[in-house]
Amino acid sequence: MKISSIQVAQARKVHMGGRNILTAIHKTALAGPVPVGVLGLMGDEQADLSVHGGLDKAVYAYPAEHYEFWRRQRLQAGVADLAGMDDPLEPGALGENLTLSGLLESGVWVGDVLHFANCTLRVQQPRDPCFKFNAAMGFGSAAKAMAQSGFCGFYLSVDQPGSLQAGEPFELQPGPRRMGIPERFNARMFKHLR
Repeated sequence: MKISSIQVAQARKVHMGGRNILTAIHKTALAGPVPVGVLGLMGDEQADLSVHGGLDKAVYAYPAEHYEFWRRQRLQAGVADLAGMDDPLEPGALGENLTLSGLLESGVWVGDVLHFANCTLRVQQPRDPCFKFNAAMGFGSAAKAMAQSGFCGFYLSVDQPGSLQAGEPFELQPGPRRMGIPERFNARMFKHLR
């Protein structure tokens, strides 16, 4: 397991869904060590602290293995016909801070700990899809596709601040193993659909 890439963004106004909104979903990859504090990566910002950020959602991680699924989803939705939307998805396209290789949602439980060389992060919860995700992906059913696939990624809290670097390996230390990320995500999606 390793970090494929690290991304951050500052909140900015963008035109989505016929209106201007503040968002930090459009992340940019960084090279070199990135400092990590208790509220996340240095240089990263969240636009809506009611649903992103804070101690339990300091860092958002997403499996690199799902990128091919999203490329296919965009092609099926006809996004490839839009200018520039047929380009390959860059790391961070799903709004994640960490693009991870070798760790899927099915292998992660709430409370598991990710040990890096200079930082320790704890799994807290899955991501809930939202309208900003639809806009970032370029098609209106992206959030629904996330809900149906379970390819949601997960939020991490910072147990030990330090630094992270792309290409860095990490180890997973199992937590209490009471609730897996897929089970928690499915419970949330069921609640929203009722």
